[in-house]
Amino acid sequence: MLINHDTRCALDSVTELVNTSGQGDEPDTLQDLAALERFVRRNDISDVGRLGEADLAAVLEVRERFAEVFAATGTAEAARLLNAMVAAAGTTPRLTDHDGYDWHIHYFAPGSSIADHLAADGGMALAFLVVAGERERLRRCEAPDCGRAFVDLSRNRSRRYCDSRTCGNRLHVAAYRARRREAAER
Repeated sequence: MLINHDTRCALDSVTELVNTSGQGDEPDTLQDLAALERFVRRNDISDVGRLGEADLAAVLEVRERFAEVFAATGTAEAARLLNAMVAAAGTTPRLTDHDGYDWHIHYFAPGSSIADHLAADGGMALAFLVVAGERERLRRCEAPDCGRAFVDLSRNRSRRYCDSRTCGNRLHVAAYRARRREAAER
């Protein structure tokens, strides 16, 4: 599946935002303005003005809507959720070439809030997956104690863990040790 740079960045921002809610024993990492500002910097989100408490509250609502899209049981439900999200954000597609990036499309209106920015760009990125028949790429980590969101962009849609170096490796090592114990007990 071919995904352009902007769509990939938006998908990365969406999954990071969903994962800020904490999974399992992990705490919520988006509890104050400083955390929101770090999120904006880490994800290189442009056209963001001064952030306030209302922005944080609105972003937390958008985070919940994205989590609902990941949890959707079917394409029709995901489409309904995405349609509502991008409509509420007031999507306004426009071409731009800022910060050294070639021409690309922003879906948020100039001067939009950070929440509308995330909802518009992230919602459209997820919508592209739905339109391409690739909604099943929106996944949750299969590690029993994880559940973090991720977008499986592997060629054969076989990714099972949010990070193969942490969750995947940890489970493979545990399975290996269990096999060794079982073999030793024979």
